[in-house]
Amino acid sequence: MDTDKLRKMNGKGVCYIVGAGDNYGLTFRPGPEDLVIAADAGLRYLEEAGIRCDRVVGDLDSLRYMPDFPRVLRLPEEKDVTDTWAAVAEGIVAGYDRFLLYCATGGRIDHTIANIQLIAHLAENGRVGVLFDRDTAVTSVRNGALTFPAGLSGYVSVFAAGGPAKRVSIRGLKYELADATLTTDYPLGVSNEFTGSESMIAVGQGTLIVTFPSKYAVL
Repeated sequence: MDTDKLRKMNGKGVCYIVGAGDNYGLTFRPGPEDLVIAADAGLRYLEEAGIRCDRVVGDLDSLRYMPDFPRVLRLPEEKDVTDTWAAVAEGIVAGYDRFLLYCATGGRIDHTIANIQLIAHLAENGRVGVLFDRDTAVTSVRNGALTFPAGLSGYVSVFAAGGPAKRVSIRGLKYELADATLTTDYPLGVSNEFTGSESMIAVGQGTLIVTFPSKYAVL
C-alpha cells in the first residue's frame, strides 16, 4: 500500500486497524504521524510482528486478558457495534480519515460482512478505507471514481452497496459499462479483469464496493 500517497491526501497520516481475524501477514511500518489501533486480539498480531501499537479497543473477549498497556478502551460485551467498528470510530475521533484494515476477514463470516459494510460506511462519510484479505483488497467509492494505472492483471469485482448504484461506468477492463445501474440483488460486476490498460470505475450516484488484487492497493 502506498501509504505515503495516502498521507499526502489528508496531511495527517494513516490509521491502521488490526483485528482478530485471519492473519495473512503484517508488513506495514507506521510512520510517526500514523495511528495504530488493535481491535481486541489484534494486539497479539502486532506484538508478533514487532509493530508498535498506540491503542487497544475492544471487549477483550478474544484477547482474554486486560493488557498492561497505557491506552486501552475496554468496551462492554453487549454493544451495537463490533470491536473493529469501535476502533475505526476511535481513529475518526483522533482526526484520521484514511484507514487500512488488516486481520479483519476470515473466521466468522458475519464479522467479515460487517467489516465490508464498514468500508462502505467510510466512503459514504467522505473517508477512505481499504480492507486487506489474503490476496485481495476491498475498498469503496461513493459518487466518484477509482482509477488504476496500466500494466495490471487479475480480477476486479464491483458491487452496489446500500442501494442501487446509478450511472456506473467501467473503462479499460475486460468488460466495460456505460451509464449502467448496479443493484444489491444481482452481481453484474463480479469477475471483471484488468487488461493491462489504464482503467477506471466510476459511479455517479450511490456507493460501490470494489475488490482487486491487494498488491495494487494504491489509492
